[in-house]
Amino acid sequence: MMIRIAGTLLLLLLFSACTPVETSATPTPEFPPPPQPYVPQPGDDLMARGEFYLDNASLLIMESYPLQINLQVTGNLPTPCHHLRVTVAPPDQDGRINVEVFSVADPNALCAQVLEPVDTSIPLGSFPPGHYSVWVNGQLAGEFDA
Repeated sequence: MMIRIAGTLLLLLLFSACTPVETSATPTPEFPPPPQPYVPQPGDDLMARGEFYLDNASLLIMESYPLQINLQVTGNLPTPCHHLRVTVAPPDQDGRINVEVFSVADPNALCAQVLEPVDTSIPLGSFPPGHYSVWVNGQLAGEFDA
């Protein structure tokens, strides 16, 4: 009885070793966006949306493989009580990357009416080969080739 079970297991092992393995095409590399430090947060829907006064936006291209792209943004929040928020859309069919920079604040908070300066770098990540343009609040910040 034991020999019969061992023989059956041996045959199963041999047949499974001869089974063809399906191969698939090489997948296209994915370039997931990096973590964003200023993404909208839970509870932002209870906040008042405000402006971000953009002074300058430029691209920083890191010489790495693959290329890493950062967006350097300088400007002002309306008050020290406002919090910076940034949304980065994936590239469209024309290679246009739209970045929206805005602020949110508690509408009931009392706050000094003075501008709050901002100078920050926002990681955009890596992109497949192609030509891209980055637009911040409707203004061209720069172009790059990946």
